[in-house]
Amino acid sequence: MAAKRNKVIITCAVTGAVHVPSQSEYLPITPEQIAENAIGAAEAGAAILHLHARNPENGRPTPDPDMFMQFLPEIKERCNAVINITTGGGQGMTLEQRLAAAMRAKPEMCSLNMGSMNFGRFGIANRIKEFRFDWEADDLEASRDYIFRNTYKDITYILRELGETHGVKFEFECYDVGHLYNLAYFVDEGLVKPPFFVQTIFGILGGIGTDVEDLLHMKRTADRLFGDAYQWSILGAGRHQINLVTMGAIMGGNVRVGLEDNIYLGKGELAKSNGELVAKTARILQELSMEIATPDEAREVLQLKGVHNVGF
Repeated sequence: MAAKRNKVIITCAVTGAVHVPSQSEYLPITPEQIAENAIGAAEAGAAILHLHARNPENGRPTPDPDMFMQFLPEIKERCNAVINITTGGGQGMTLEQRLAAAMRAKPEMCSLNMGSMNFGRFGIANRIKEFRFDWEADDLEASRDYIFRNTYKDITYILRELGETHGVKFEFECYDVGHLYNLAYFVDEGLVKPPFFVQTIFGILGGIGTDVEDLLHMKRTADRLFGDAYQWSILGAGRHQINLVTMGAIMGGNVRVGLEDNIYLGKGELAKSNGELVAKTARILQELSMEIATPDEAREVLQLKGVHNVGF
């Protein structure tokens, strides 16, 4: 069984690199929009903020540390949430580019994908009538021939450079069962130590699906591999977000929501902000008699280094 969860940790993934601006006018693009969305999510109950950056001119994902620095200090100043910076970056970025912002910022947490995978986003194009920017259609189509690289060498480098050197803890993103076994390898090697945070991800083309049995299988496998050494969290992509996180929370998990993973508040209704998605999730959890973890409670559970030990 995963470590006992006293309160639910809500992670909010604010903008990401999956969706393109043409899908929603509410997707945060500029540093100001990202900061406001992140702070709004924290005010609505998110303990952890998972952050990417985008080019403010055209909304394209960017690894530029200077762009991250246009919103990280403001978020830190205006809320107490744990800041979690991507190491996944975006399609076509090198490992060095993907790590640049995290190496500079030295945050409390970073995301870390636990295996190379096909990451199919091309189906999004079929749902867009008109593209706002020239890069979007080509970027989506390019995912037909794209492998999101995360080799054992890559993962080892990240764990040592960010984890051992800078005290960063990780949101271990597991898109399929094999990723759990990869994580178990690094636990056995001593590069990952408890308590660790496992984000099981459902509904991305190239990863595991969204059936109830998929959720149960990932949980059973993680329990068998890690016992009570880990904290479990659930991410459902698109329309599966609220259903899966609710089910996972009932089973004892933490949850992740946000516009990186899902742009809809309800059927056919675009979410106008990340705060709306967090508020809806928090309300559902509270109506199920669950308590929401504060950022400091999340820090204690995950044994994070603290907001005063980051590099921004």
